[in-house]
Amino acid sequence: MAGGQQSVLFVCLGNICRSPIAEAIFRKLATDRGVIDKWNIDSAATSSYEIGNPADLRGQRCLMKHGITTNHIARQVTKNDFVTYDFMLCMDESNLRSLKAMAEKVNNPKSSIQLLGTFDPQKERIIQDPYYGNETHFEEVYQQCLRCCTGFLEAST
Repeated sequence: MAGGQQSVLFVCLGNICRSPIAEAIFRKLATDRGVIDKWNIDSAATSSYEIGNPADLRGQRCLMKHGITTNHIARQVTKNDFVTYDFMLCMDESNLRSLKAMAEKVNNPKSSIQLLGTFDPQKERIIQDPYYGNETHFEEVYQQCLRCCTGFLEAST
């Protein structure tokens, strides 16, 4: 992108739990490090299940506990995302397969599609969906996303 700006799209199944948490964490990390103006940051879903819904309240509470807020509204990945975003970082193997299948239908996709967990220093590659879990599961997702987003930001600057 112009001016050396990079772009990242965090992706999960419904875009109400994991990917909005990752998006909010990455936005805060980039802000705290003074590089927010160098990033275009968003999140999206591979499915259409939750389009138009806000982030899960348990995830919002978890973020607030760590001093982060979000007003994210769920959306689905579009064909345009594959030519807009430098990185599409997803949460699990199912998301990875879905994104790669979608990318095959796009002319000249530029996105590097990877698991966000690739950047986890603890090598936990899969970020489990906390939707059917409790507050503890959301905290685990938060901590894993924090490690991964920190690793990704360090690797891309």
